[in-house]
Amino acid sequence: MPHKFNSARRDKIARQRHRVTNWSEYNESLRRRGDLTIWVGEDAQAQWSAARRKSQGGQRTYSELAITLCLTLRAVYGLALHQTQGLMRSVAGLMGLNVLVPDFSTLSRRGKGLELPPARCQSASHGPVHLVVDSTGLKVFGEGEWLENKHKTKVKRKRWRKLHLGLDLSSGEIICSDLTTDDVGDPTALRDLLDQVDVPVNRFIADGAYDGAQTRHLLETRLGKNTEVIIPPPRTAVASADCAREPTVRDRHIVEIQAKGRMGWQVSSGYNQRSRVETQMGRWKAVIGRKLRARNFENQRTKARMGVRVLNKMTGLGRPKFERIA
Repeated sequence: MPHKFNSARRDKIARQRHRVTNWSEYNESLRRRGDLTIWVGEDAQAQWSAARRKSQGGQRTYSELAITLCLTLRAVYGLALHQTQGLMRSVAGLMGLNVLVPDFSTLSRRGKGLELPPARCQSASHGPVHLVVDSTGLKVFGEGEWLENKHKTKVKRKRWRKLHLGLDLSSGEIICSDLTTDDVGDPTALRDLLDQVDVPVNRFIADGAYDGAQTRHLLETRLGKNTEVIIPPPRTAVASADCAREPTVRDRHIVEIQAKGRMGWQVSSGYNQRSRVETQMGRWKAVIGRKLRARNFENQRTKARMGVRVLNKMTGLGRPKFERIA
């Protein structure tokens, strides 16, 4: 459109310009993300086969480590289960490993409810974190709206899943995540996200979908009263009855928005940092994918947890450092 609607009343924000200051280190980290060098140590070979179970039931051939390794390669390179089996079989052949490779049906069956080993958390070494949470939709691989509208067929399963991520602004690491059905709201999923956070939180940032007394009570109970909560109230929000005597955090935000405007409040409160978790969502869809191939919901949750580990590993290889120039 040559002339946008209400152009005279729109906020004019100058585009910022930044410069990367560590190009050599950042370029090397990008190259390492695509490195095909895979090394299976002697400890991994010794733990490749599952330990003999003492309870009733059939004996497993592969350990949790073997299944985790195969599914991690699948998430990194975006492969189907058949191709994952072929890749791992070729790696074992090139390295001369005397191990059996799980077939695609075993990977699918064992991926349901797979317990992943604890990952090393970089945020724990940085002290208190600044937590930013948000959610996005992931398409379920398979039948979609076109098939339903064209042939009037009924879709057999849910089309969307909601991916909830919690990002630490200091380290850029995803410290909590969850995958839910599309009918679970953001405030409802927040409780499970906070259960995964085992480090102190100094600041909590989220969008207006998390606004509400229930969310604020949960944050005060889990994170403490000293945690700074930055959640924008809606435009129709009004201050509480005791605002003049005992103003809440939400009341102070409402007063500041009325005085500085919403754009000014976003700058002064640091709410603009929430865009970094949106960038992480775009990174997820570019690296891991926009769709979920698994049909079983538990397998889809395993894929989500695996994707978090992969992105955190890539973040640990190196990140760009910016400085503002305009």
